Amino acid sequence: MTTRPQSYRFHNGEKASLPFTVSEYEARLSGLRAIMAQAGVEAAVVTSMHSIAYYSGFLYCSFGRPYGLVVTATDCVTISAGIDAGQPWRRCLGDNITYTDWSRDNFWRVVAQVAGTGRVVGVEEDHLTIDAAGKLATFLSPRQTINIAPASMQQRMRKSPAEIALIRAGAAVADVGGYAIRDSIREGAREIDVAMAGRDAMELEIARRFPEAEYRDTWVWFQSGINTDGAHNPVTGRRLKRGDILSLNTFPMISGYYTALERTLFVGELDEASRAIWEANIGAHELGMSLLKPGSSCSEVTAGVNAFLEERDLLQFRTFGYGHSFGVLSHYYGREAGLELREDIDTVLEPGMVISMEPMLTLPEGMPGAGGYREHDILVITEDGCEDMTGYPYGPDFNVVG
Repeated sequence: MTTRPQSYRFHNGEKASLPFTVSEYEARLSGLRAIMAQAGVEAAVVTSMHSIAYYSGFLYCSFGRPYGLVVTATDCVTISAGIDAGQPWRRCLGDNITYTDWSRDNFWRVVAQVAGTGRVVGVEEDHLTIDAAGKLATFLSPRQTINIAPASMQQRMRKSPAEIALIRAGAAVADVGGYAIRDSIREGAREIDVAMAGRDAMELEIARRFPEAEYRDTWVWFQSGINTDGAHNPVTGRRLKRGDILSLNTFPMISGYYTALERTLFVGELDEASRAIWEANIGAHELGMSLLKPGSSCSEVTAGVNAFLEERDLLQFRTFGYGHSFGVLSHYYGREAGLELREDIDTVLEPGMVISMEPMLTLPEGMPGAGGYREHDILVITEDGCEDMTGYPYGPDFNVVG
């Protein structure tokens, strides 16, 4: 009878080009090890998609299986499922061990093999499920577990020059998608047709700019009429009508790094009530961008934009915070919640942080100017202010089309 191993190394082929240089990942790991040393952590068991990608370059596809990265003072080992064969090793920094599903909990056996037992273990409590926490306790018998997620998030919030360069490229790709969408807008077109034009243009541009990357998860939300009321409403087959309000949202994904462009548009013509709301939201957008500077806190920026909208009796139509951090994140994983423009976030902006400004007003059906209005730019905080990475124009002069 064939012996079935619990794990093995399947280092198939040569290492691929990672999104960043080895020295970039080594600097990130040095930062994590400093976090561990300060907290007294002997082994970090990282389980989230965003953190594993940030520290190793490997972005996993779970499909219900656990994945991990174990970091100690000397080791950095990704742990992946057999279904992925050699791809995780090719696409990660350092070592990789494959676990098999021929007996239950082989993943945790490998984690214990690399991390050791009876040690102080760092975990991401915001990602570790109750079930996974129980397995970790059973297999690692940790002397103590310490939540390293907040400190890791703080590390990710401060971008390196290499990250800023990638995000800048992503913002340019988002603009490409925006122009392709604008060119496709016409009466009678379906939301899905317009969205596909933007998505295809972005995927081609990503492949041109990053010929050695993996390509996945670039998408568009293109909404019209009542479908513009929510920021994350999915694309439908609704056909565009003259006078419709539109919401253009392009989201290129480059090696786990998300960027975005969001704009309000109208089909063919613009009524005066809609123009007034649109221009007020643009005013909030421009004010918000002017407030993004080192030394300002997220809550202070939020208060400034709130006051602007309240003066115009529009604050009640605001639907969410005014912006968020950018980096290794996606619509289904990852968030740097410590850098969001909300009333309850007091993080102080620093050079090297990357953040959006994206005010949105939603007026319900039946009101003059009904619909969802949103503008979105990506900005990097500089030594004396901020730099706007987004190039696609906003406002009625350019975005009444079709």
